[in-house]
Amino acid sequence: MVFKKITLIGTSTESFDDATNDAVDRAEATLDNVYWAEVQELGMEIKNTPEREYQAEVEIAFELAD
Repeated sequence: MVFKKITLIGTSTESFDDATNDAVDRAEATLDNVYWAEVQELGMEIKNTPEREYQAEVEIAFELAD
């Protein structure tokens, strides 16, 4: 088995959990064989948005096809 890791940044106006799920949901919808996710960093944009934007930088690992 060989895996590849990519980094996605999910966003939400509700919570860090929702931002994380945003990234994982996108990975599962567009990649095959997603195995695990690791949250690398959490952040929040507050100045240039009408409401807070929660951000989660998530490293996604998936198995490469043969």
